[in-house]
Amino acid sequence: MAGHRSIGRSWPGYCGRVLDTGWTEVVALAAAYLIAMITTPAGISGAVLLPPLQVTVLATPSPAVTPTNLLYNVVATPGALYRYWRQGQTGGRLALVLIAGTLPGVIAGSVIRVKLLPGMHVFDLIIAAVLIPLGIYLVLIRPARSDEPGRPARLIPVPALMVLAAIVGCVGGIYGIGGGVVLAPVLIGSGYKPSEAAPAALASTFVTSAGGVITFTILALQQHISVAPDWPTGIALGVGGLAGGYTGARLQSRMPDLLIRRLVGVLIIGIGAYFLSSGLG
Repeated sequence: MAGHRSIGRSWPGYCGRVLDTGWTEVVALAAAYLIAMITTPAGISGAVLLPPLQVTVLATPSPAVTPTNLLYNVVATPGALYRYWRQGQTGGRLALVLIAGTLPGVIAGSVIRVKLLPGMHVFDLIIAAVLIPLGIYLVLIRPARSDEPGRPARLIPVPALMVLAAIVGCVGGIYGIGGGVVLAPVLIGSGYKPSEAAPAALASTFVTSAGGVITFTILALQQHISVAPDWPTGIALGVGGLAGGYTGARLQSRMPDLLIRRLVGVLIIGIGAYFLSSGLG
């Protein structure tokens, strides 16, 4: 049962007793809500911060952390996709191009995660490698507006975009993110309008995450370690993220964009530094 796991890291015994009494899903829902509420105004998915939460607090075994995180995306993203659809924003051809690249990429990344990177020390270093550059980007870079008058568009050619999407999908299969957190800034920076890039990246995240969950579930049939998603925890995280993302979207207009980005960036750098230290140790 998910509620009868013990803490595998350096957290106090009190936290272990709370989770042992069946509160794992409650803690997962509440934490995912808070994370999504903080990260959504910055335009990034809360999924990028969930693996550290799973490892340190929820004691999700490795490598089940990755598919559980992908399950979060499957549950949490349909609400936003529906809202975009109601507004006439489907991502169109761009979404299809991204999916064509990220879907095979996440399958390859899932196999790599199970076969080559099941241990926690290597996974800690992967977490750090993803989070620290992302945090630095959010803190230091002021992204250019793609709709500025006179700004020439530098749209990425379709073949190059598919290769990039495949690489991002592979990283997503290893780490447990859908890839939108990487693809959306790249697309906007190259000249795509946010109104087109956001729904396309989100659609790619949803399809990629679903493909990753299916791949890990199939791989679990051939493994003697925890490879399948932790379904109760993943669904609880997704429900919390769904509600937190809605709240964060409402808060966005009340906070300066630069302040939001820098606060989230500092948080991400701090968590990445912790896991870098853990991986090296």
